[in-house]
Amino acid sequence: MIESYSASHSNSNGRFLWYELVTTDMEGARAFYTHVVGWGAQEAVTPDMAYTLFTAAGSAVAGLMSLPADAAQAGLRPGWLGYVGVDDVDRAAARGEELGGSVRLASKEIANISRVATLVDPQMATIGLFKWLTPHTRSTGMNTPGRIGWHELVAADWESAWRFYAALFGWQKEETDTGALGTYQLFSVRGETIGGMFNKPAEVAVPFWLYYFNIADIDDAMKRVRVAGGQLLDAPIEIPGSRWILQCTDPQGAMFALVGTRRHHGLGYFERILRRR
Repeated sequence: MIESYSASHSNSNGRFLWYELVTTDMEGARAFYTHVVGWGAQEAVTPDMAYTLFTAAGSAVAGLMSLPADAAQAGLRPGWLGYVGVDDVDRAAARGEELGGSVRLASKEIANISRVATLVDPQMATIGLFKWLTPHTRSTGMNTPGRIGWHELVAADWESAWRFYAALFGWQKEETDTGALGTYQLFSVRGETIGGMFNKPAEVAVPFWLYYFNIADIDDAMKRVRVAGGQLLDAPIEIPGSRWILQCTDPQGAMFALVGTRRHHGLGYFERILRRR
């Protein structure tokens, strides 16, 4: 279902509106994600940099750009960045700093299309701020194939992180799940649950946001990841709703996750590979 983006933009405040992959190899990343996720790709006309749009069912869902040389020299690595909708990007950036975060990239206008800024939260996870400057349409279904179906913060201290994001974006707490990894806190915006957060394992160096891409079948997607040169970080995990998730890295090292169903019964592709070793 597609709905018109309202003039006030109020329905999109607090929602993730855009996603961007910054990478060291645009052509390689384009080939990888179009093969693995099934996205289309088209070049966007920009005055000062190469930019590719990933598309699903004809609509743009994410962007692709090169990691600037100075950023790479400063230690930044390929990765995915999610942008959350706000009423006023400049004011939200200032509010983020008041709450203990810092501005990584100051507010700027992109080709009369959007205004964006990038924040680092108090635990050093990066998040984007976003506002459309023109009327826009968006999909209302998080489970739509090719869309981003989940947003997950791997935090140093999820309770402290929660206070930061709730104050900045107005997110609401939903149910919590306590398991082997500790507490997993779900969060929502205006009644729609859009993600979760939890404390990172000790072996994870720094907090980060992880984005889950909707695919049809998890076993088929695993094959595509391996064939295209990516890495599988674990075996698929079943989650409520008869869905399965899988964490991966692309050939340039950017981490992402997949979420989908599983048609096959018994051992999946990944488990059969492990048994042969």
